[in-house]
Amino acid sequence: MRIPSIEKCYKLMSEMGMLEHIVAHSVQVCRVASLLVDFLGEQGIVLNSRLIQAAALLHDITKTKSIETGENHALTGKQILIDMGYPDVGIIVGQHVVLDEYLSSGAPAEEEIVNYADKRVLHNRIADIEERLKYVMERYGREPERRQRILTLWDKTERLEKRLFSFLPFPPEALGELLESYDCIPVLFQEKSRKE
Repeated sequence: MRIPSIEKCYKLMSEMGMLEHIVAHSVQVCRVASLLVDFLGEQGIVLNSRLIQAAALLHDITKTKSIETGENHALTGKQILIDMGYPDVGIIVGQHVVLDEYLSSGAPAEEEIVNYADKRVLHNRIADIEERLKYVMERYGREPERRQRILTLWDKTERLEKRLFSFLPFPPEALGELLESYDCIPVLFQEKSRKE
């Protein structure tokens, strides 16, 4: 399995011309995902943290371009990463908006962690599911058909949250507070700055 290093992720983000606020959002999604992986690991659920970090950092790799083109950035991001030789990362990136499968019976999977982490980050700050839904609805839910698709997706996201937190020793409301003292971000930036 080929997984880009943190340094390579930042290089790809730069090469793709990702807007600064999208980079900040992606870093925060990576922090949330990393925290969840660490706590799940303490509960005996082993996930590929390198794969999750890379997918979280790169989940919006084509979002900047999609603002102009209107393309589905989850699908174009998936394809670009597959074409670069990172198919496992691409598959997760392709599911960061909508999962291929919801409510699997086993322990949480990598794509669920990245998908959920993205739903908890509004711009670059932690938000609860309801606040994020309100934002998505205001921004993308102008047409009735789209509003219904968003509501259906959010119902699935709420069920994913319940299932995910059934494995964790804290409730969803504690995520923001826990993240304040979580030291993933300095590690990410230290690795990046060492190479600059």
